[in-house]
Amino acid sequence: MTIALVFPGQGSQYVGMGQALAQAFPVAREALDEADAALGGGLSRLMSDGPADELRKTANTQPAILAVSIAAHRVLVKEAGGRYQLPAFYAGHSLGEYSALVASGALSLQDAVRVVRARGSFMQDAVPAGEGAMAAILGLDPRLVAEACKEAQAQEPGRVVEPANYNSPEQTVIAGHADAVDRAIAACKARGAKRALPLPVSAPFHCSLMSPVQPLLAEVLAPILLRQPSAPVIANATAEANTDPARIVQLLLSQVTSPVRWVETVQRMAISGVDTLIELGPGKVLAGLVRRIDKSLRVYPVEDPAGLQAALAEAFK
Repeated sequence: MTIALVFPGQGSQYVGMGQALAQAFPVAREALDEADAALGGGLSRLMSDGPADELRKTANTQPAILAVSIAAHRVLVKEAGGRYQLPAFYAGHSLGEYSALVASGALSLQDAVRVVRARGSFMQDAVPAGEGAMAAILGLDPRLVAEACKEAQAQEPGRVVEPANYNSPEQTVIAGHADAVDRAIAACKARGAKRALPLPVSAPFHCSLMSPVQPLLAEVLAPILLRQPSAPVIANATAEANTDPARIVQLLLSQVTSPVRWVETVQRMAISGVDTLIELGPGKVLAGLVRRIDKSLRVYPVEDPAGLQAALAEAFK
């Protein structure tokens, strides 16, 4: 059995996330408290009590999901004990790449939550409210989605719409100016897309409209101590494994404006011999995507004690 650990991104959050693990395992509570203290307090209460509207704000969502993901990772390592083995790879979806870096030892939890809070604020402010949009295109080949985006951009030069997340062979998310996204949706439907779902997001992530974020994020990342990860971390922007700490900052900066290449990430792990993935963090979004990419892979979501026990029983026999 060859294991990879994967970490979810924005959209997996919900009020109450992480609380079952924190109540059952002191090491999980310690992780949440550590993240809370690094941000000056307030994060743990927001996760446990809400309100949901505040938790959905990007600057809150990102450190909250990261904190829960690392809490789940620490519980897994402790409870597996001598059965624990280093994964073949770490990988995360968008924000989850930061969780993967923390789990690998390349980045501290305290530094990571501070960075992603800043990242969330920068992303929120990069495009005025209402000007950007994202939509999930279902049932259309990703290459045709990319063609539709190019067609929509050509209709009005200067208005951006681009693929943002290659989530599965049947689901590609697009992002850009709201009017350009609407034109791309129409072009995708003309090419045979089954459905197009506008997403309730506050900004158009992972497209060129996020370029103002990069220099700001670079300043935040510049003083951060980065170490060699304990196992390769697959980067969103390249879908390639990295163990060089000198490359991490540039990969994280590229991620801001590049599509998340999740299909290629999962395929790379499978080709390299991975047969089991453990999703650490709130929700089961990645488990669903992985099954759509490669049905031969086993996936165990760990967000509560029941999920933990299933992962321990099956993946760490």
